Amino acid sequence: MDRSQKTEAVAQLNAVFNEVGVVVVTRNLGMTVAQSSELRNKMREAGASYKVAKNRLAKLALQDTDYVGIGDFLSGPTALAWSEDPVAAAKVAVDFAKSNDKLEIVGGSMGTQVLDEAGVKALASMPSLDELRGTLVGLINAPATKIAQVVNAPANKLARVFGAYGAKEDA
Repeated sequence: MDRSQKTEAVAQLNAVFNEVGVVVVTRNLGMTVAQSSELRNKMREAGASYKVAKNRLAKLALQDTDYVGIGDFLSGPTALAWSEDPVAAAKVAVDFAKSNDKLEIVGGSMGTQVLDEAGVKALASMPSLDELRGTLVGLINAPATKIAQVVNAPANKLARVFGAYGAKEDA
């Protein structure tokens, strides 16, 4: 890489760090190209990204961002996973690391909050934004359904009473 390519790479990473909700640092312990491609595909499906970046360039890109705290994790063969959803990148990385011993979770950050390996695993166990939205919609919908049932109940009872009187008179 020449100087202009390095400058461009730092600028791109800096733009990413200013937009995302979480960054996870992983250590690559000899993954094959097929395994890396599989991980990238899973990340893409979850709305996340995974990139191997030079540690020195990544540390430069971290300056003046909320993620400056993860600079200490950048040593050795590392790669970065990130997503706007605070859970997506962590969830995919942790799930992939469970089935593949060549990927190790080093740590990460959610904004200014630096997370160690246990913190990233705890984050991965949380529901994603889409799951939380679905739960909230369900919770909001449930009372409305119950209110409609309560409002309709007296009318239903009256209709049954009138129906019973009508049946009684016909008999």
